[in-house]
Amino acid sequence: MLGIIGRNGAGKSTLLKILSRITEPTKGRVRIKGRVASLLEVGTGFHPELTGRENIYLNGGILGMSRAETRSKFDEIVAFAEVEKFLDTPVKRYSSGMYVRLAFAIAAHLEPEILIVDEVLAVGDAEFQKKCLGKMHDVATGGRTVLFVSHNLQAVSVLCNRALFLCRGSLAYTGSVKETIELYLSTFSKTNGSDELPNRRPGSGEYRYTFASPAREYFGGAEEKTVKFEIQRHGALVGRMWLSAHIVDAAGTLVVQCDSRLAGTRVEDFERAVGEFRFTTPWLKPGSYRVDLFICAGSIVDRWEGACSLTISPVLPYLNSASEDGTKDGLVFGDFAWEIGDLIGNG
Repeated sequence: MLGIIGRNGAGKSTLLKILSRITEPTKGRVRIKGRVASLLEVGTGFHPELTGRENIYLNGGILGMSRAETRSKFDEIVAFAEVEKFLDTPVKRYSSGMYVRLAFAIAAHLEPEILIVDEVLAVGDAEFQKKCLGKMHDVATGGRTVLFVSHNLQAVSVLCNRALFLCRGSLAYTGSVKETIELYLSTFSKTNGSDELPNRRPGSGEYRYTFASPAREYFGGAEEKTVKFEIQRHGALVGRMWLSAHIVDAAGTLVVQCDSRLAGTRVEDFERAVGEFRFTTPWLKPGSYRVDLFICAGSIVDRWEGACSLTISPVLPYLNSASEDGTKDGLVFGDFAWEIGDLIGNG
């Protein structure tokens, strides 16, 4: 099982589209030995007018399966996808979650020699993602190949036995998962406040972040943390927008999402805006955290992964000290208190 990691615009999805024969390479060639099933985008390989049942057989045919082979897997696919009630409904009426469940079930159960999975699994709910990760592990341990692109580094580290790190369309490193992830994470510490290729970031691009930086070199875990930013208009007007920030730890785990809608903050069209994003809780543990910034207007206008990083002081935000086992568990620290009433008896 091969993990493929890299920042937005590194070429991960393009590579998978070339391997899946969706996109032709401008030069060079790819040699593939085996039947390939890919799950790259919601609805890939589906005909929207056909029912779920019909699309199972259609995808089986695309993979080179006979109707009898597809039929033998049919019940497993339906049970895994949990779409029994909607089997005879055209898939154009499916929600994005139902689309993904059925598409993954088909790709994983029709026994391809090579299974290619992009970040599309992020659409599903947590329980379904867990089930998908388990199924991919089964596929890989069954002697087949899985190529897995994900920003969830925890999933990559648990599932994969090798990894590739792509950077700006080139292979930067290939090796053990641990070494590849460490090299990838090290690139974020070098990118405070600038991005050389903002127009290659995901999003429709009418507005782009042009600057982001923490207000200070480091913060205390319980202190208010501040990130300063600048946004400029690059295209047509889009109307009301909201902003969002993701705080991501060194393992790639999304610790907290801070969406301006929840604070009642939206912005109208402008040419240039300067602002700051502040948060206090949760109390972050010592270390470095990546900040991803978003601009949204119904859909994503700009997504800047690794806009800057926050460094949290090793000084703990508690009045008393304790051995390491008092603080080593959990993603964040909590603001809590213990209260004990009258003690009765002496033992």
